[in-house]
Amino acid sequence: MTTIPTSSSAPLTNALRSRRLPVWALVAIGVAAAVLAVLLFKVAGLMDGGWVLTLVGAVLIFLIGLSVISSVVEGRRAARNRVATSLIYSAFVLALVPLVSVVITLLNKGRTRLDGTFFNNSMRNITAFDSGGGAYHAIVGTLEQAGIATLITVPLGVAGAIYIVEYGRGRLANTIRFFVDVMTGIPSIVAGLFILAFWVLIVSPHLSSTHQPFNSGFAAALALFVLMLPTVTRSTEEMLRLVPASLREGSFALGIAKWKTIMRIVIPTALPGIVTGIMLAVARAAGETAPVLLVAGGTPNRNFNPFEGNQESLSVYIYDQAAAATKYGPPRAWTAALTLVALVLLLTVVAKLLSRRTKLNQK
Repeated sequence: MTTIPTSSSAPLTNALRSRRLPVWALVAIGVAAAVLAVLLFKVAGLMDGGWVLTLVGAVLIFLIGLSVISSVVEGRRAARNRVATSLIYSAFVLALVPLVSVVITLLNKGRTRLDGTFFNNSMRNITAFDSGGGAYHAIVGTLEQAGIATLITVPLGVAGAIYIVEYGRGRLANTIRFFVDVMTGIPSIVAGLFILAFWVLIVSPHLSSTHQPFNSGFAAALALFVLMLPTVTRSTEEMLRLVPASLREGSFALGIAKWKTIMRIVIPTALPGIVTGIMLAVARAAGETAPVLLVAGGTPNRNFNPFEGNQESLSVYIYDQAAAATKYGPPRAWTAALTLVALVLLLTVVAKLLSRRTKLNQK
């Protein structure tokens, strides 16, 4: 066996170790890129684009500088590796920029009306030129509409996904999967028009003593159900497919029925992912405006009955207040937007904690 002499391997190892950019060099390149980006944008008169545009320019300058310096010091192969790694981290940072910007804007502009009046009062007898008023009626409407839609969607969506993954074979399963994919891309306004034509104009007159069509929060919940169903079904299907087949086979080997295997093993294993998909659907439903505006109408009054009469939601409330050409409307809209985001975040955290606790208890 041929061995490499120690005298020749030592210089090679030392050379490989020495040709590395130190950490302080990376920091220096980043600082220089930031300073250069600010100077260039200021000279070019592009500072009006804001700090986001300056950050993008700094990232580009950093990547170019890193590529050049790393090529000289470490070689082209190491330079390509560093640039690729930096691109990944830069993409992550740039992806966070819109989220951070939205959160900061919501906190800054939404805190102006964070008071008891906003959460305990409606807009009844409050015009666009009045400083009072609140979103109590809209919060109630959003909770009722999204809650009813979730109660209808979750059993049907999960059951449909279970059929596709566990029982469905042949044309029927492929047809269901195809229509679920098609429904995923349906615009929200189309769902609202469908419920308007079917429920409000055809079904509701038979439910009214005056035989006249009427808007309701339940009609809005049906429109949200149409939008939520494909998301819940598709996400649940993917989570069920990720459950290892060995768990099912082990259960069947013990003589456990298939339905009990699905209920006690498959679903609990995929539960965190299923809950995530459900909360994504709830978040989308809570923020929809067009279908709710079509079939629920909106009202400045409190309406706790989702089955009769117009009902407000936070999304419609934001739309109305943002369109008000007064100094009192936009602050109410920003606070309502902050409330909607906080409400969805709270529901997501609670659902995650419940699913985690359920999974731990079953273990």
